[in-house]
Amino acid sequence: MAQPGGTTPSPDGTVGDQGAMTPGVARRVLTTACRQVNLDPSDAELIRIGSNAVFRLRSPVIVRIAQGSDVAESASRQVEVARWLRAVDYPATRALEVEQPVYAEGRVVTFWESISDAEDYAPLPHVADLIRRLHELEAPPSLQLPDIAVFDRVIRRMHDVDAVLTEEECAFLEARISETQSRFASLEFTLSRGPIHGDANVGNVILDRSGNPVLIDLDNFCRGPREWDLVQTALYYERFGWHTREEYAEFCQVYGFDIMTWPGYKTLADIHELRMVAWLSRNAARNARSKQELKKRLVSLQSGTSRKNWSPL
Repeated sequence: MAQPGGTTPSPDGTVGDQGAMTPGVARRVLTTACRQVNLDPSDAELIRIGSNAVFRLRSPVIVRIAQGSDVAESASRQVEVARWLRAVDYPATRALEVEQPVYAEGRVVTFWESISDAEDYAPLPHVADLIRRLHELEAPPSLQLPDIAVFDRVIRRMHDVDAVLTEEECAFLEARISETQSRFASLEFTLSRGPIHGDANVGNVILDRSGNPVLIDLDNFCRGPREWDLVQTALYYERFGWHTREEYAEFCQVYGFDIMTWPGYKTLADIHELRMVAWLSRNAARNARSKQELKKRLVSLQSGTSRKNWSPL
């Protein structure tokens, strides 16, 4: 059956890839999608273009336009997860009460309640508290969360890396991926498995208009080891210096576990570094700053030197 907007996902849940997401393309898709749910896109503010193009409407409503050809199933799941979390009174981003996702001009569009007029990140103790509370929940069977796919994103983006790295650099990354896959397969996790955010870090917990922390960005929500939701905060402290020792200590105290005391920490941290390198590859071919950062990160991986000069793009 054709979806609203005239775009029909393929049997595997994909939609057509319509090329690069420029501001002009994003605004055109926004206009088409808003018409389908009776929202006014006039004077919409473009917040950013990354994995999603994100707009803020005057309503206030946040509109997310997904890039890629395999996002339809993920978008539907994000909406389902948000509605489940609302039902159990968990403080997460709220999906707007409209029929969604919407398909417009080959893109997948979702609509969310705007919780803040700015992106003020919550202090780390609040981040730890939300992660702990999330890990105490058990999702209903009807939600059908997928199991975590740790390496899918890295492997999928290797063809983007090919366009900006040398043959030797690509060979290094492929060997690194293979080696970390082997290590990951032999890990023995300490914490239980269950619903996880999948990309839990300080950038995905913001303060609402009343100053309360809210979990956002449900793109990677899945079932997996709870350690996965803790490793980024530890990595940001231990390798990048983006958190202080005191901040990290508070995080561990509130959550109740220090992942850096677990033998598998280094493996998960190494995997996240590979994911951070692969993420840059999407824009590196057409963005000089991203390419420079990609090369810098690769050099530190090859040499084993400090990551403290990695920029948080």
